[in-house]
Amino acid sequence: MSGQVVHFEIPAEDTDRAREFYSSVFQWGMRAMPGMGYDLIQTPPTDEAGMPAAGINGGMFRREGELVAPIVVIDVDDIDAVLEKIGALGGSTVVPKVEVPGMGWNAYFRDSEGNVVGLWQNAVPEGAAAAAGDDIGA
Repeated sequence: MSGQVVHFEIPAEDTDRAREFYSSVFQWGMRAMPGMGYDLIQTPPTDEAGMPAAGINGGMFRREGELVAPIVVIDVDDIDAVLEKIGALGGSTVVPKVEVPGMGWNAYFRDSEGNVVGLWQNAVPEGAAAAAGDDIGA
């Protein structure tokens, strides 16, 4: 799925007010992520695993620093390699790679036009790396 927009984020001055606004206007579901200062936003109906049946879900956090406008998040296979390429092509890292425990990693960059965009790299499920290694010798 690398290269696809997979998530969006909305920064807010007052996250309680923003949660109420978006849930009232669009009937979006909101779920706080304890200890992270982040809410998951559920926009479309989801399947049994909580993944969007169609469309994408998002997140909300308190506006601060460079993260002041809505952000699209792009799936990548290797955040470190992509950030290096972004730097070589005139972009810059805004927030370096950060682990989201049990899920993956995210980072933010500024593109050649000054826009802040997010990156997402999924964690490899436990056992999958070992299984992939077993296939190398096959």
